[in-house]
Amino acid sequence: MAAKIIDGVAVAAKVRAGYRARVEGLKARGVVPGLAVVMVGENPASQVYVGNKVKACREVGLHSEVHSFPADTPQEEVLQAIQALNADPAIHGIIVQLPLPPHYNMRRLLEAIDLSKDVDGFHLYNVGGLVIGETVFPPCTPYGVQVLLEHAGIPIEGQNVVVVGASNIVGKPMALMLLAKEATVAICHVKTRELAQFTILADILVVAAGRPKLITAPMVKRGAVVIDVGINRLPDGRLVGDVDFDAVKEKASWITPVPGGVGPMTVTMLLGNTIAAAERQLERTLLQGSVAAGRTVID
Repeated sequence: MAAKIIDGVAVAAKVRAGYRARVEGLKARGVVPGLAVVMVGENPASQVYVGNKVKACREVGLHSEVHSFPADTPQEEVLQAIQALNADPAIHGIIVQLPLPPHYNMRRLLEAIDLSKDVDGFHLYNVGGLVIGETVFPPCTPYGVQVLLEHAGIPIEGQNVVVVGASNIVGKPMALMLLAKEATVAICHVKTRELAQFTILADILVVAAGRPKLITAPMVKRGAVVIDVGINRLPDGRLVGDVDFDAVKEKASWITPVPGGVGPMTVTMLLGNTIAAAERQLERTLLQGSVAAGRTVID
């Protein structure tokens, strides 16, 4: 029997409906969640991704700003812009669109973002927090995978999970998040020998390697859940994942398509992190007001 499809578009729509209600609640209290995107250069793919984020913000009711800089802009100028956004109370989330021009220090820009506004979850504090399960904002793509599994009712606790790909953006945080859910996790990467010996053991296989059709049917255990994070454009223009979808779907129990699987969830979780940041800021403001009022009474 062919695998059931985990429809990321449908799940994202359900999640965003809940987000709209939270945004309306914030607006009723005088707060409009705001997301700022910092983009350097004119990478065509980045322009498409940023456009999708702006459209998603509009759909849910968030305020959004795009701060674009030519590729030859001095890094210090971009850092100053980030500091200004850190100080702007109307902005609750800040992201730096990757990739950056090669002469930029990516880590320096990411670390410049205020922790309370790091909605991409790339700051070292947030990444380190994954180790102890106390990150402020989980990275959006792994977070989206986790939500997809939850919506499909797929258990994580006690499952054997194999993550193919060890990037700082997807693979490593994904492994830590699933480990926190009490899965047994193995991470494979470009130096892994005999990849199939690992993937065939997976109850849940998450693939984020960036290689078209890397995972074939003989590499997948029958009944496994297969999450394909890869997005690759073929010479004929088609988008495909890292999994041989047509073959693997005949062995898997659940599988995500590409496009229409994990992709819609990444932007959705960015919206969720931004809304959460706005809610936290409102809580801090109310708490500070209560403390100030208490001091006034005492005085």
